[in-house]
Amino acid sequence: MITAYIDGGARGNPGPAGYGVHIVDDRGAPLAELYEGIGRATNNVAEYRGLLAALEWALAHGHTRVHIKSDSLLLVQQINGNYRIKNEGLIPLYRQARHLMARIGQVTVEHVRREQNRDADRLSNLGMDQNA
Repeated sequence: MITAYIDGGARGNPGPAGYGVHIVDDRGAPLAELYEGIGRATNNVAEYRGLLAALEWALAHGHTRVHIKSDSLLLVQQINGNYRIKNEGLIPLYRQARHLMARIGQVTVEHVRREQNRDADRLSNLGMDQNA
């Protein structure tokens, strides 16, 4: 099983946005670091884009068991079916994520404290910097 730490942010919310993904194997060894600036967006859109990037990477590399860790309580609760999606702009991102999750196989999504997500936060800041 791989673990993907994901984060997204926007300076200004909405503002220059980006995501970061830090992926490790079952021993904690780094497998990939992904980040991208996504233009002007909200932090929630950036969080979802980080999730999608992690899921797409896992699928492209043949992984069938993925554990996602995010410090976005909203994203985690929405993906796990505990919160309704009120923002219409997030619905297509949610649907795309659920589709990718089904294609992968076993995907779990867990909320973690910000301190446990430092690598993904660092990468999301690099993504935001690409918009500058």
